[in-house]
Amino acid sequence: MGDRSPDLLALLESVEAQDGEPAKVVVLGQGAGLPELPAAVTGVELPENVGIPAGRNAGVWWLREHGGVDVVVVLDDDGLLPRTDTFELIRGSFAGNPRLGVVSFRIVDEDGLTQRRHVPRLGSSDPTRSGEVTTFLGGGHAIRMSVIDEVGEFPGPFFYAHEETDFAWRALDADWEIHYRADLLLRHPRTEPSRHGAYYRNTGRNRVWLAKRHLPAVLIPVYLTSWALYTLARRPPLAGLASWWAGFFEGVRTPCPPRRPMRWRTVWRMTRLGRPPVL
Repeated sequence: MGDRSPDLLALLESVEAQDGEPAKVVVLGQGAGLPELPAAVTGVELPENVGIPAGRNAGVWWLREHGGVDVVVVLDDDGLLPRTDTFELIRGSFAGNPRLGVVSFRIVDEDGLTQRRHVPRLGSSDPTRSGEVTTFLGGGHAIRMSVIDEVGEFPGPFFYAHEETDFAWRALDADWEIHYRADLLLRHPRTEPSRHGAYYRNTGRNRVWLAKRHLPAVLIPVYLTSWALYTLARRPPLAGLASWWAGFFEGVRTPCPPRRPMRWRTVWRMTRLGRPPVL
């Protein structure tokens, strides 16, 4: 967004310090000018803010056009890689498992703690425990380029919120694995998602779009009911709740094609992993 130049440059320094073969690095600016970047870093400026998923797609297009990239690593501009072996660990993970499609980082704050919402499992799971999961974190992840080629790009119309879940469900339905790796650390300031003005509206709308795009018809009302009850249980501010319901009914009214329901074997696989696609 162009307002975190010191954080961005610190992140780029941590990327440059990674062990092994140097990475091809692209910084994407959305409707904002980029600061002066290191010589080995390419800046790509979009004329407007097209949202998180469409912005990631633009970065992937650039990498694909310039070739030589088989794994795409996405990092928030205010993040930092505290270890120098992170990229080598990623390379080893993908090389050692041909069905591994996505790797999710562990996000830690300034005190080394991980917020509960940053652990892609249900329940009070130990953030230091790695394993196979059903979704991944947008602020720090790696995706095999061939997975994007097979299942498609991130859903641009989502703009912000749940675009990772949409991609994850498609990857799982294509029999790819998603792993959470507690040893892949991204240091990131402690924040709340509600800091974004469109958080409640986009969350409500995109939950409906997720269900309409990917769930078997019988599971759609179950999924939407469970998330409506969960939202009410969290007792958001009245203005936020009103915005959430507005987004919810916008999602009901408006289409977000294509509709490609996941297979029941995928539903069962997600259930065995601890998160059936109704929670």
